[in-house]
Amino acid sequence: MNQAKRQLGEHGGSEQDAIALLTQDHNKVKKLFEEFEMLKESEETEDEKLEIVQEICLELSIHAQIEEEIFYPAAIDSIGQLDIMDEAIVEHAAAKDLIDQLITMAPEDEHFDAKVTVLREMVEHHIKEEEGKMFPRARKANMDLAALGGEITQFKQNLQVDMGLLSSVSMSKDKPASEQMQRGQTR
Repeated sequence: MNQAKRQLGEHGGSEQDAIALLTQDHNKVKKLFEEFEMLKESEETEDEKLEIVQEICLELSIHAQIEEEIFYPAAIDSIGQLDIMDEAIVEHAAAKDLIDQLITMAPEDEHFDAKVTVLREMVEHHIKEEEGKMFPRARKANMDLAALGGEITQFKQNLQVDMGLLSSVSMSKDKPASEQMQRGQTR
């Protein structure tokens, strides 16, 4: 399944709060890792494996940038600079290192599958920490998660345009990127 098809229906057109959007990203990446695992055993799927890993790396890169530039600063303002926030930044750095390695590799390269597996384990741990500890604290702190969700949506759309995933011509102020993706207006 290609990236454009995977994006169809991933995001609803209605405004969502920040935590819902981040959780949606988590679920998408977990699904991509599951797809990779299914392909790992087959030898004739090298192109599909590469495509999925490239999408995993792209999704994680966008997600990390959103968290680091928008969500984490807002969470720190509301709940304070807790150890969990520091750990999240360190986990991002480790994941980015693996992503940098994977984007220059081919599926037949030594340790390719192992690096994807380690990245998956790191990401799953990170997700568990965020969803189990950070997000509940953010909700209790009464952050304006709806406004933050709107900011995240706009930031993500801008990143996608910058990366060539969405056409800036097809972007309109009143239609979220998710609606445009569902209509096939992406590149």
